[in-house]
Amino acid sequence: MSAGLWQPGLLTGKPSSVGLLRNFVGGSFVDGGSTFAKVSPVTGEQIFDVAEADSGVVDAAVTAARAALDGPWGRMSEQERAGVLRRVADELERRFEDLVAAEVGDTGKSISQARTLDIPRGAANFRAFADFATTASTESFATTLADGRRALNYAVRKPVGVVAIIVPWNLPLLLLTWKVAPALACGNTVVVKPSEETPSSATVLAEVMAAAGVPDGVFNLVHGFGPSSAGEFLTRHPGVDAITFTGESATGSAIAKVAADGVKAVSFELGGKNAGLVFADADLDAAVEGSVRSVFTNGGQVCLCTERLYVERPVFEEFSTRLAARAAELTFGWPADEATVNMPLISKTHRDKVLSYYDLARAEGADVLTGGGVPSFGDARDNGCYVQPTVVTGLPATARTNTEEIFGPICHIAPFDTEDEAFALANDSQYGLAATVWTRDVGRAHRAGAALDVGIVWINTWFLRDLRTPFGGTKLSGIGREGGNHSLHFYSELTNVCVELS
Repeated sequence: MSAGLWQPGLLTGKPSSVGLLRNFVGGSFVDGGSTFAKVSPVTGEQIFDVAEADSGVVDAAVTAARAALDGPWGRMSEQERAGVLRRVADELERRFEDLVAAEVGDTGKSISQARTLDIPRGAANFRAFADFATTASTESFATTLADGRRALNYAVRKPVGVVAIIVPWNLPLLLLTWKVAPALACGNTVVVKPSEETPSSATVLAEVMAAAGVPDGVFNLVHGFGPSSAGEFLTRHPGVDAITFTGESATGSAIAKVAADGVKAVSFELGGKNAGLVFADADLDAAVEGSVRSVFTNGGQVCLCTERLYVERPVFEEFSTRLAARAAELTFGWPADEATVNMPLISKTHRDKVLSYYDLARAEGADVLTGGGVPSFGDARDNGCYVQPTVVTGLPATARTNTEEIFGPICHIAPFDTEDEAFALANDSQYGLAATVWTRDVGRAHRAGAALDVGIVWINTWFLRDLRTPFGGTKLSGIGREGGNHSLHFYSELTNVCVELS
């Protein structure tokens, strides 16, 4: 439908023309009530017009999803649905370069990251959940009563219904497929609302769904904003049975209040203020390089990024010096340059927020070891949304810089003296998503897994995931778990069947 929109210019941030991205409802692309502009975070130039879904379009999308749920899709076997999902994965790989262009154009991330992480993981999610859905077991019990009667009790997995999927702008395709794949594998139909900042790869995914033979209405896409727009229309719609959301904690709280009125199932992966612990016995080379990744990947715009680093005092000065030096070396460039490491922030609004935290850190008394400002290029990127990778130190744990999620390429480093102190500092947060621990002590590594109040603990690594394992957070970082059978639990309902055998 719109393959011509994914121009090579998107890879540089300098598109040659402006096209229109439309909503996808019941197997067809449709307009909305109005349009809004999507601009490049690399240059500030407009990339696309986007059709904003009004309440009528959202209602049509939910209606189409309900009809598909009651139609052929709802009657397919798990194996048949798995076959469709594998065709989707094949089609994603066929559209690989279009997806790279869409993802790079929307976010400004480097082409190398899109090609090695975002797009491959999108296809992998569909294949993985096709396998999970066809191999997952349910409970079965042989029951014998005191009077001699016997029965067989077993569980049947059924789709939960129409699922609203709302995803953020930082890893658009990866996070979208992470939810769409298990939802479809369980027999649900979906209405997707991507972030208004990243509408492109979701639109390509709609094209992929059609090309892969996914029945009309199974996958629907609505573009727009949150309050008084597509996001609110979707979460409040009485035809939606469950809501899954990844994004800011405050937005998750607002959605939870709406969902409570309809007693709808919710799954939230929310914000983080993640800690990294570096012990004196760690491989310091690995700890520095691993922390560079965990702090600055994707411009620090990953919920799993490290914003608080605590380093055992004997190696504190060396680690801080080395990390700051590495941050200063990270390469700026155009997204199409394979050597580019630093990417822009997603928008000027978000850049202003991150820069306000750079200023706050100084006002709170931080020592800025590197960064703290805006780079200058002398070309069109000066109109983009870039900031410098930043390392600060010298603040107490209670400083706002150390307690509020910034979601940018910045970390604060502080010393600690004992293992118990390190664990306490890491846990001293209203968030509980992830932590990294750098140590050669095997016993300490296992103690950290038990002591840290987070959803995932990485030992001597970061961002390494097995798709079968539980993923999610505690406290303000979310509700529920995703991954493997944990996703299947959310996207399906279990019915117990009791058969008397006497």
